[in-house]
Amino acid sequence: MTPEAVIFDIGNVLTRWQPEAFYDRVIGEERRRALFAAVDLHGMNDLVDAGAAFRETVHDWAARHPDWAAEIRLWHDRWVELASPRIDGSIALQRALRAKGVPVFALTNFGRDTFEHALPLMDFLRDFDRLYVSGRMGVIKPDPRIYAMVETDCGIAPGRLLFTDDRADNITAAARRGWRTHQFESWQGWARRLVAEGLLTEGEAGL
Repeated sequence: MTPEAVIFDIGNVLTRWQPEAFYDRVIGEERRRALFAAVDLHGMNDLVDAGAAFRETVHDWAARHPDWAAEIRLWHDRWVELASPRIDGSIALQRALRAKGVPVFALTNFGRDTFEHALPLMDFLRDFDRLYVSGRMGVIKPDPRIYAMVETDCGIAPGRLLFTDDRADNITAAARRGWRTHQFESWQGWARRLVAEGLLTEGEAGL
């Protein structure tokens, strides 16, 4: 049975999300390793993704870690660089699906403030039929509640949803609810899965 809707994660699916690589470029790998060992920056970001105010959260963590304050504030001040570059092959797939009339949703761990900041900078964020943004919903993947909220809102049976995400824990949580899943590694692999599901031809998928 062909999926009724396709759901994309955003970070590392439609745009890169590799904060460590950003910090390696800016402060060097050795200092970045020391920073990430001393400060749980990903934990800080989880708070933002769950709905905490972006600037206030980052500046609060900077104040709590004065030895690393300048580096922590980079997470806010240069956030767009942390979430770059875009993955054009995936964006082409997103648009090819919509061109064929396939509903395309986003399910993303993304802060309220950061998402609003990103909207005018990342045009593909507007190319969804439905947006499920954790910062707006108050819960992050892989909490089962966020998947249940998607199901309730869209009204589509779990087995008719096809979801791609780069993180195994997020994929596993969706699969436990009966969603069809694809762990994203490259846009080409995702393209082949969409072809296999009968959603796109090889030509439409750019293969």
